This record gives sequence, structure tokens and C-alpha cells, in this order.
Amino acid sequence: MTELHLWLRHEVRSTERRTPIVPSDARRLIDGGAVLTVEESPQRIFPIEEYEAVGCRVAAAGSWVSAPKDAVVLGLKELPDEPGGLIHRHIFFGHAYKRQPGAAELLRRFAAGGGKLLDLEYLVDDDGRRLAAFGFWAGYLGAALAVLQHRGSLRAPLRPTSKEELDEALQAPGEEFTALVIGALGRSGRGARVALHVAGLDPTAWDLAETRDLDRRALLDHDVMVNAVLATTPIPPFLREEDLDDPARRLRTLCDVTCDVGSPLNVLPVYDRVTDWTDPVRRLRKEPQLDLIAIDNLPSLLPRESSTDFSSSLVLQLLEFETGGPWGRCLDRFHQACRELGITEGEFRDA
Repeated sequence: MTELHLWLRHEVRSTERRTPIVPSDARRLIDGGAVLTVEESPQRIFPIEEYEAVGCRVAAAGSWVSAPKDAVVLGLKELPDEPGGLIHRHIFFGHAYKRQPGAAELLRRFAAGGGKLLDLEYLVDDDGRRLAAFGFWAGYLGAALAVLQHRGSLRAPLRPTSKEELDEALQAPGEEFTALVIGALGRSGRGARVALHVAGLDPTAWDLAETRDLDRRALLDHDVMVNAVLATTPIPPFLREEDLDDPARRLRTLCDVTCDVGSPLNVLPVYDRVTDWTDPVRRLRKEPQLDLIAIDNLPSLLPRESSTDFSSSLVLQLLEFETGGPWGRCLDRFHQACRELGITEGEFRDA
């Protein structure tokens, strides 16, 4: 590979303990010819000393703003509000291509500075399959929290844990109930089904075939529902306001792993804001009771396991970082999204 300077930034979200590259994979990148600068971060699950020990450079938290222009800034979640113009290539989950709230503002920051977003959600192979994803762990955590909430054992605020500790909680004696996973064949859906099995449940599994002609009555007759569908085109919603008001509704706990709130592709347009670690559950209806869990960084609750899994996939792509192939598709998707929002190519500096 040609020399690549990666700059692993500190995450500004206080509950974000994951990292896209773990120390063992940082060593692989350095051995492959990359330069890797890692920002100090008091919350990252892997301490800075482990990165330093494998040959990474160390920088202060937030110093990516003054990194060399050819550095590629690597992260996971949202950027801080400043600077207004982004000059670097950034790799992270931008959540900006489905007209989500704040999408246009983020893309205009790239246009203003001449930088580019290589969105990890769109790092895909020739067949459109994601090459690095947290989906399994998002589904696992989403279903696990839904089980604990339905059984009355979910405690707030949430805190990061280990899989062993979480599974012990799932296997504690509790009531039996019916559960439905929609999007059951995808990464998140598989994770949700595994967690439900750990909890001693045999969930109903729906995917494309079952949602083309949605049996709404059957959906509402489940006690718990986990949505793991990542829609790419508009489809009829799975739940509507009138469904929530149905007096015959059996559904009591809803977990939206996808969290597409604010997007026109949202299949659960029955809530207007996500929940969080401090207040993980919101009551959507008092009678019949319906509780919502919609946390948009679920894998952070298992930061070591989810980071290690994700990093093992991402490092393979970073070792072949180039303008063509998957990274070229990321760049093409970025420019397409900007054009869709009326940002013309001429607005990009050094594009």
C-alpha cells in the first residue's frame, strides 16, 4: 500500500467507548506501511499505552483539526460542531445520506473546507454488502435491553459491560413472552435472535418475505418487537399512531435498533427522538402500555467485543486504502449525496 497517515480521533460523545481500530490491528497497519496517530482519550476502552506500545504516535484529544492535510481522520460517531470547514478526508458513520436532521449542515462543512466524507455505512463490496459493521452487536444489545425492560430488570443509567455479565442477566429467571425480530436475516437481526435465544426465547423471525405484505395484527400480537431493518427505499411503516392506540394491542416493548428517526425512510414513525443511556426507555402509551428503547450507539455497551469485531474487518480495507474499489464507492456516494442536497461540485475545493 502507498503510505497512509491515519489519525484516530477521540470521540466527543461521552458514552462512546468503542474504537474503529484496536491496538493489535494498529500494529498490522503500521507493519503494512501506514503511519498511525492516536489521540489520547480517557473513555476509549483500550488505553493509549497499548497503542503507543505497538508503534503509534500519540496526540492530544481533538488535535485532528490541525493534523496534516493529507491525514485521514478516523472515528465512529459525530464530529464536534467546529471547525465550520472540514479540510480532511474523514472516515466515520456520518448519518447524512438519508436527509437526517443536520445532514445538510454536515455536508456543507465538507464543501466549505474541501474535505470529504468516506462514510463507513457505505463501505460496501461489489454486491452492496457492508464490509465493516457493528450490526450484530447492535442487534444483540437491542434485544437484550428489550428483554431486561420487559422483565422489569433494566436499570438506568446504562453502563458498559461485558458479554459474560450481560448474558448472566439475560439467563436470570423471568417471565416467558413472545418476541418478534423484523430484519431477522441481516447482521442486526441475527444478533437480536442470538440474544433472545440466550434469554431462553424462540423469537418470530421476519424479513423481506414477511414484510412485503405486512400482517399488522400478527405484529401487534407479540409482546416484544425488535426492529433491525435498514431501509434503503421508502416502504410502508411497520407501526402507525393508530396501531399504538389499538386497545387490542399486545405489544408492550419496542426496541428500534435502526434509529432512523427523522429520516423519510423511517419504518417506525411513531417517535421523534432517540433515547439514551441516562433515560434508555420512553413510554409511548400509558394504556395499553408501550415502552420504547431507541439508542443509537448500542454496541458501545459492549465496547471491547464490538470494537474487536469491527476492527478485524476494517483493518483489511485500510490495508488496501485507495481511490478505487470500496473507498471509491464511498467517495462517489458522498458526492452524490451533496448533489442531492443542492451542493454543486464547484463548491468543493481541491475536489
